[in-house]
Amino acid sequence: MLYYLFDWLENFNFPGAGMFQYISVRAVCAIVLSLFISLIIGKSVINLLKKKQIGETIRELGLEGQNQKAGTPTMGGLIIIASVLIPTLLFTKLDNIYIILMIFTTVWLGILGFSDDYIKVFKKNKEGLSGKKKLIGQIILGLIVGIIMCVHPDAVIKEKNQKIEGKYVETEEVFHVDNASRTTSAFSNSPAEHSTKTTIPFVKNHEFDYAWLTNWTGDRSGILSSIVYILVIIFIIAAVSNGANLTDGLDGLATGTAAVIAIGIAVLAYVSGNTIFANYLNIMYIPNIGELVVFLAALIGACIGFYWWNCFPAQVFMGDTGSLTLGGIIAVCCIIIRKELLIPILCGLYLIESVSVIIQVSYFKYTKKKYGEGKRIFLMTPIHHHYQKKGFHEAKIVQRFIVIGILLAVLTVVTLKIR
Repeated sequence: MLYYLFDWLENFNFPGAGMFQYISVRAVCAIVLSLFISLIIGKSVINLLKKKQIGETIRELGLEGQNQKAGTPTMGGLIIIASVLIPTLLFTKLDNIYIILMIFTTVWLGILGFSDDYIKVFKKNKEGLSGKKKLIGQIILGLIVGIIMCVHPDAVIKEKNQKIEGKYVETEEVFHVDNASRTTSAFSNSPAEHSTKTTIPFVKNHEFDYAWLTNWTGDRSGILSSIVYILVIIFIIAAVSNGANLTDGLDGLATGTAAVIAIGIAVLAYVSGNTIFANYLNIMYIPNIGELVVFLAALIGACIGFYWWNCFPAQVFMGDTGSLTLGGIIAVCCIIIRKELLIPILCGLYLIESVSVIIQVSYFKYTKKKYGEGKRIFLMTPIHHHYQKKGFHEAKIVQRFIVIGILLAVLTVVTLKIR
């Protein structure tokens, strides 16, 4: 909203109004306001949750310090959601399709997670919203995101021109100069087109097209490739959202790792939406995607601000209201910047947490069927609880996981140049 106000004021030569045209300025404003909301208003929300006795019910798992957490206010994800949405509404271009998608994703998964927490807290049902209903909600979101990415006129990409003065040249050699105007022209005459292409790491041209999986079908390839693309999107949203949910088991773990991942995505979004960096890194240019950086700045500020209250010993838990939302936001952001195949690296911690649960359950069922008694590989899953059982303090586990997350985020960005 403020973007449009300052855009209007610029017509009257209002001092400083033109600064709001810059993504960097609005991103700084978003992160500062988001921090302010989560730190200042967050305290009021925590007090309100305490007053309403909206506290966490703790299951006895035999973990050190577990009983002390009983009664800690939960549903704190509302703080994160407010801290993300308010700066987004104020500082972004609200007619941008990617911003519209992210606002919808935040609200949709916020409602889904809130429903789960509401059933646990007010209905006293520890199981919360059934896994089936959660999955249906994630599938609906995946369908909406997938369809928009396939048909919306603004959800397009541009690739480098490969024709100079009537002659075709190798893409790798096009406009390899330091002149900004020439660099910009590397994409200026390229058609904006719908595509099912995405970025992959460690290969020369950095691209994979889902259409390649359906080329054998001939004329129906276009429709089938879109269907495959949508199915992949649904899987990614469900997997990452649930992975973030599993990671939310120690004070500050989900919040800290999400902040690191968001910073990594913000870097990827910025270079993908900047013609100079896109040309230099030899990646696809995504028009209007730079606006996502402002949204991600708000997310980073929200996570850091919430971490203030959520770090050990936690004064509030985010609940599924926060964890499902954070995971879904991360998944959709990676999808719309065409970097979803980098998720196993960038969100490696979510992957490890999820895989540890899958391995544990599968091995237990296998040994029970074969030997009559189930056996376990880990002392407890998700894997962060395994280290708790081994005697590591949860604060140390969280800090080390965040360090690993930072290394993975750096590696993800570096993959754009490693081929």
